[in-house]
Amino acid sequence: MSTGQYRPISAVVLAAGEGTRMRSETPKVLYPLCGRPMLLHVIDALVALPLERIVVVVGFGAELVTKTVQEQIATETPIEFVEQRVLRGTGDAASVALTASGFDGDGEDDLFVITADMALVRPETLALLARAHRQSDAAATLLTAVVDDPSGYGRVVRDENDQLVEIVEEADATDEQCAIREINPSFYCFRRGLLAPALRRLSPENAQGEYYLTDVIGVLRETGHRVLGVPVDDPVETLNVNDRAQLAAAETVLRARINERWMREGVTMIDPARTYVDASVELEPDARLLPGTILEGRTVVGAGAVVGPDTHLVDTIVGERAVVRQTVARDTEIGDDVTCGPYAHLRPGTRVAARAHIGNFVEIKNSDIGEGAKVPHLSYVGDADIGDRANIGAGTITANYDGKEKHRTKVGKDARIGSNTVLVAPVEVGDGAYTGAGAVVARDVPPKALAKGVPAEIDEDWASRREDEE
Repeated sequence: MSTGQYRPISAVVLAAGEGTRMRSETPKVLYPLCGRPMLLHVIDALVALPLERIVVVVGFGAELVTKTVQEQIATETPIEFVEQRVLRGTGDAASVALTASGFDGDGEDDLFVITADMALVRPETLALLARAHRQSDAAATLLTAVVDDPSGYGRVVRDENDQLVEIVEEADATDEQCAIREINPSFYCFRRGLLAPALRRLSPENAQGEYYLTDVIGVLRETGHRVLGVPVDDPVETLNVNDRAQLAAAETVLRARINERWMREGVTMIDPARTYVDASVELEPDARLLPGTILEGRTVVGAGAVVGPDTHLVDTIVGERAVVRQTVARDTEIGDDVTCGPYAHLRPGTRVAARAHIGNFVEIKNSDIGEGAKVPHLSYVGDADIGDRANIGAGTITANYDGKEKHRTKVGKDARIGSNTVLVAPVEVGDGAYTGAGAVVARDVPPKALAKGVPAEIDEDWASRREDEE
């Protein structure tokens, strides 16, 4: 085969391990980085390349890992799952991967093999690996990195001609080998037809009693095949995630990448180090994020909106030019030109229409706040429909729970709810109606009427008479 000739390429992701150093019942590969499981970051990098297929080797938590990938990865690249029922090392996991349906026979295609905890790898780095592999016509090519602290990694052993000889796992390394700073982060590209027989020659005679995929490098060298180690440009891509400290370190790197991308696309961040944006969040140009902002899930922030400081939004849509300060919101829609906060709490099911105002120390749950309506301060609005331009006075609450069921409150357009009013649901306050300060309203208030007192008495057409007097 001529050097550099094109060959199809597929990928294997090793995701079977338990991750005991995480000290958790959750599979390590599902721990989130910037809101997305680390395994999915690896698959995201792979599906950006023209691959024939991806095989994910699952083991610990196999059903949950498989379900997560199937539900959260949308790609035309076929993804197949195979299970490593007994966790006997990365070499055994690679052997299990080769039982997948697309790998029948000893094909001449190329094969990425990558561990699922390498969530910081970039597509362009994987492409670099593939190009180097094909140009050298090697049997195996791996990325390496030179790091200040190689602890925990396999060491890359080279000969006097700087040619890669073998990979030695730290548990099996001599003191001299442990001093080597070039490490193996577990990014490989193999000729599949040569990988399968090499795997059959592996032995578990080592400190961990496992079949090491790293031993394939030595096997291929011994049988006269070319192996290549390619140093990666940015060693941070080789960061393993084996415990919570490494998880936090990886999150810091990934968050910085996400923030830099959005800033280059026209989003202002006053202090990127104190701005936390999930990988799934969408931001429009001219959005402005102030320090202490945390955006998670499917949150969208519109053009010209200002979010923060100290605001936490989850699965929330923020309209254009809205200002959301010191606010906590989940599963909420905030319309264009809305002002919200400080110290507001918007709970699931809340929809705030354009130009409305939600003030300080306001809690809203499962409610529609109409266009131009105001809930300025110190109020609880739950299971309610607040009409356009209505004004909800300080201290107002909707008493929506009778001890067994939740009931809905409706406040009409242009209504005025006096301070410290209690609206006892189910109840409706009509368009243009008023309530007096401290009223307890347990029956419907007709349009233009006034409800006052405890329990509230209804003065019909009060607002109309007031208008005539004015």
